[in-house]
Amino acid sequence: MICLFCKNQDTEVIETRISENGTVVRRRRHCPKCQKRFTTYERVEDLPILVIKREGKRERFDPEKLRRGIIRATGKTTVTAQQIENIVTQVESEIKQGDATEIESKAIGNLVAKHLKKIDKVAYIRFASVFRRFVDVEEFEKEVKKLI
Repeated sequence: MICLFCKNQDTEVIETRISENGTVVRRRRHCPKCQKRFTTYERVEDLPILVIKREGKRERFDPEKLRRGIIRATGKTTVTAQQIENIVTQVESEIKQGDATEIESKAIGNLVAKHLKKIDKVAYIRFASVFRRFVDVEEFEKEVKKLI
């Protein structure tokens, strides 16, 4: 690491600490040339995840948008705020574990539906009806029969 003060290319690490959540490394450094100390932070650079919408448009993945959709589907059900947060966290984690930096909105919808199905069947049906765009009662009925 280059010294911020004298631009010496050979600095020493005095102390290293890892943040509570393990995502940031803080290093206290010392420059043997000018005798100054400074701190550096190392973070993993997150590549933005792009969502490919039905019409082909791409937009940045937004966990808040995902949360709002789940909240709409779970309104007046027994699903708690903590369960919603868990779904958002799990879906985001599953997306980031993949190799691609782009994902279709359909795939995200399937992940959410899978989690909702385990927690609350009514919330699942509400989410699926919007996400899968049921156009008639027969499609809706088929999905309900799968649950029964």
